[in-house]
Amino acid sequence: MLESIYEECLCIEFDRKNICYERQKEIPIEYRGNKLDCNYRIDLIVGNKLLVELKTCETLLPIHEAQTLTYLKLTGLKIGLLINFCVPLLKDGIKRFAN
Repeated sequence: MLESIYEECLCIEFDRKNICYERQKEIPIEYRGNKLDCNYRIDLIVGNKLLVELKTCETLLPIHEAQTLTYLKLTGLKIGLLINFCVPLLKDGIKRFAN
């Protein structure tokens, strides 16, 4: 399944449990004081404290980890989860990051 389907399902669960979240949060990018026309998009920010990046790939790559760490630095959030849904057991697809 696509990442967007898992994202939608997570948001439904957050809504059912009254958990505050932001979906597809845009983070503006600046270069030498100039705002660029492109932005990063973070899958989910939960409770203004937890960054969640979702993947559906055979294996997580270093680029996925770098992406999550970059998002943590740009947002100033301290904790992030990189979740890969393409695993037999979901617990094996979760990687925690601290900034």
